[in-house]
Amino acid sequence: MDDLSNNRELIRKAQAGDAESFALLLDLHYDTIYRFAWKWCGNEANAADIAQLACIKLAGSLAQYRFQAAFTSWLYRLVISCAQDWHRGQQRHEHEELADEEAADDASRTEDHIYLMQLLEQLATLGEGMKETALLVHAEGLSHAEAGQILGVSESTISWRIHTIRKHLNRPEARSSVVA
Repeated sequence: MDDLSNNRELIRKAQAGDAESFALLLDLHYDTIYRFAWKWCGNEANAADIAQLACIKLAGSLAQYRFQAAFTSWLYRLVISCAQDWHRGQQRHEHEELADEEAADDASRTEDHIYLMQLLEQLATLGEGMKETALLVHAEGLSHAEAGQILGVSESTISWRIHTIRKHLNRPEARSSVVA
């Protein structure tokens, strides 16, 4: 049996309520969940919160997965949904997070973190789906077609969004608002 068949069988067993299969499925995909959550928010603690929400949501919604798309595509959509829910919750009691001590000691890492946070903030202001589009295409390396499938829009919409993002980020006022 190949990896795809094994993964399919594992998902089916987990959907049927087999706790051991669900735990194994989660072990296989947790790194993807956490990595994408971190790329979405740019903060370790927040990414852990989002990943935890995604794991809980995965347990409750795995039965809805119908094998019509790649499992990872379905999983990205789930993580995006959790990240958006988490973000809405955070806006109610927004506060500045302190960088961990080791990040504060590393000026380059701190600078990169600040740049990432400013860039994510700019992407979020461009409209719904722009941040997610940029992360799927540029951070995850997915094709426009794959990103469109995950986000439920056409490939041409993804292409338009990428064009709009590049156009916005190339404007002088956009470049000056992001630390280089």
